Amino acid sequence: MRAVRRLAPAVLAMLLAASPGHAAGPPAAAGDALSRAFGGPFELVDHIGATRTDRDFRGRYVLVTFGYTYCPDICPTNLQAMSDAIDLAGPAAERIQPLFVSVDPERDTVDVLGPYVGHFHPRLIGLTGTEAQVRLAAKAYRVHRSKVLMDGNDDYLVNHSSLTFLMGPEGNFVTLFPHGTPADKMADAIRRHVAQAASDNR
Repeated sequence: MRAVRRLAPAVLAMLLAASPGHAAGPPAAAGDALSRAFGGPFELVDHIGATRTDRDFRGRYVLVTFGYTYCPDICPTNLQAMSDAIDLAGPAAERIQPLFVSVDPERDTVDVLGPYVGHFHPRLIGLTGTEAQVRLAAKAYRVHRSKVLMDGNDDYLVNHSSLTFLMGPEGNFVTLFPHGTPADKMADAIRRHVAQAASDNR
């Protein structure tokens, strides 16, 4: 929860209201504010070297998390949960595009990112870019990241937010999943939001 505590108190309150399993949904005004609080334009490079922008994913739900390939535990855990949730979501999963955005562009080149995402869901797209490009994407999602140097060598870890975001077909924020959310709970939320959107559009 380190990254969540860095958010403004008003945003934190809305996050808690919107989190899966919360007894009551957020008020309409809070929901509107949240839909604008996370996400926005980005231009990055995917794990096969193609330029990707947020516009490429319009019309689909996007399940996005930030991390890095050298992450020892949190990132692979989140990516495995995402992958399992998509497999558990049934027909709703066809509308989901999973994304993994690197917070470590210095090391996460296309050559590194490609083999890494291959260990997870076959539809997972890894995204990286220049430092400036990654910084703008992280800022859009309010993702904190900072380099932590290791003692005695040039190696480092990256302290970063560990939330997973579900974004709607128009790029709007739908909900988020804290680190450690079980895959079945994530899948339930995906099915619910996709079904609700289908019902609203009838």
